[in-house]
Amino acid sequence: MFQDSPIYDRLVAECGDVPAQVRREAERVNRELEVVLRPLHVPGHLPGPGPERPPNPGNGWQRTAMLPAPRPH
Repeated sequence: MFQDSPIYDRLVAECGDVPAQVRREAERVNRELEVVLRPLHVPGHLPGPGPERPPNPGNGWQRTAMLPAPRPH
């Protein structure tokens, strides 16, 4: 990336190759997220809660948007 750059070489020697470390960590996190977010592909598995979990009664409360009320003068 930085060829023949003494300043960059010195920074790497003093602090380590931070961009390479960040890149590796970002790739690791990306791989983990792909595994976590991948849908479950098990033969015979139906989407939804399994028998060990009771059905979810909904997604919880949800705020609805309200128009602003007239302001008192």
